[in-house]
Amino acid sequence: MTHSHQKPTVFTDEEKRAFRADIDAMRRPGAYEPGRWSVSPLNRDPAIVGAMPAKVALRDVTMRSLEALPGVVTTPEAKRSFLRALVASGVPEIVAAGVRGRPVEDVRRDVQEIRALNPKCRVTCPMLFTSADLEAAAEAGFDAVQVWVPPWGSASTMYEPHLFARTWAGEDWRGRGQPADRDGYLERAVSLVARARDLGLAVTAPMLMVSFLDEERHSGTVKALAEAGAAEIALFDGPGAMAPEAMAELVRRTRALAPGVRIGLHPHNTFGLAVAVAVAAARAGADAVEVSVNGYCGGPGNADLAATVAAFEALYGVSTGIDPGTLTHLARTAEAMTSYRRAYNHPVTGDQVYSWGGMDFMTQELGVDSLLHNCISPEWVGSEQRAPLTEMSGPFTAWDKLVELGFAPDHQGVDAFLARVRDTMAERGRLLDDAELADVARECGLTGSS
Repeated sequence: MTHSHQKPTVFTDEEKRAFRADIDAMRRPGAYEPGRWSVSPLNRDPAIVGAMPAKVALRDVTMRSLEALPGVVTTPEAKRSFLRALVASGVPEIVAAGVRGRPVEDVRRDVQEIRALNPKCRVTCPMLFTSADLEAAAEAGFDAVQVWVPPWGSASTMYEPHLFARTWAGEDWRGRGQPADRDGYLERAVSLVARARDLGLAVTAPMLMVSFLDEERHSGTVKALAEAGAAEIALFDGPGAMAPEAMAELVRRTRALAPGVRIGLHPHNTFGLAVAVAVAAARAGADAVEVSVNGYCGGPGNADLAATVAAFEALYGVSTGIDPGTLTHLARTAEAMTSYRRAYNHPVTGDQVYSWGGMDFMTQELGVDSLLHNCISPEWVGSEQRAPLTEMSGPFTAWDKLVELGFAPDHQGVDAFLARVRDTMAERGRLLDDAELADVARECGLTGSS
């Protein structure tokens, strides 16, 4: 046995089949999809989680959010590479970078590239404040626009971009038709909605900072926007101050006031609840959720595209129409574009999110069933299972790692290898990479497999 090149058998094939049958007896179709996920059947019980929609639309805002991402400067080539990966994911709508401050021909090029990759993908222009903005969006070829509606009266003046440019130029912005109160801002939004429709543009009307709106102001705003012909009213929670239950209630109120209008939302991840807010809103009747790749945005960021897709699809059986197999590549492409690294255990797409350490009982369970500690399959989202060799790893994990590295291990060689690896880790105060592990294996006299 000492020099055997056969990995010792802990469980026979018959025992593994019995284990799988024991596990499968606790699973239910839908909640268990082989090769995709294995979640609690309680997630699929309407009596417990409520009635979920059959599908939900996810609108990606990564390209717009780059403008708010601190310290990020991207190249045109990196943006195009990311845009191609984003469209390939099947996302049904993209909010591109806006027309303000950019030549129309540059914006048109982005729109045309998206349309060439997927003619069905709707392209939306954000942050429009004037009729000239709308005309530029129409000229650039956008399908839809977002006419933003601020929450306050005079305080909303803080968010008018042209005021800063005029002040910097030594001009006084006052007395130039700037709305003076809440009614004035709402009247401007209503006028812009009508103008956008005249230009053949679909309109989403984001109500900004909805956590500040009282019931009276919310009601009046929704009614005015619906009567003006907005195709969608979106509830924007920039501070991330709406709990899932609060956002769900606001969705219900909006639906009651505007039954024929789509309802969207833009949650932020201040409390780590952006995906939960999205789920609660969809349950309450929201049609669309704004997301971004890796949650990129200013502050705490948006709901992460990958986590939102996985939650809707795996936990609740709600279709998003997005190809899960593209999600990890998309996340890494966004990283390359921004140089903003995801956490190692970032939900769904993190580099180590499917790694449970290197203990033998954790690594060897994969030979029985890969959907035990991992409730979603790494392959389903375009990732891979990783089993690191750690100080806690046993000989079975070490054997598998040696085979992966191209060696032909035996019982005695594995013991020597594992002892030396642990000593080297202790000396260096870190794990060893594959090249270092291979060096240790050769030092222990292990050779390549034939």
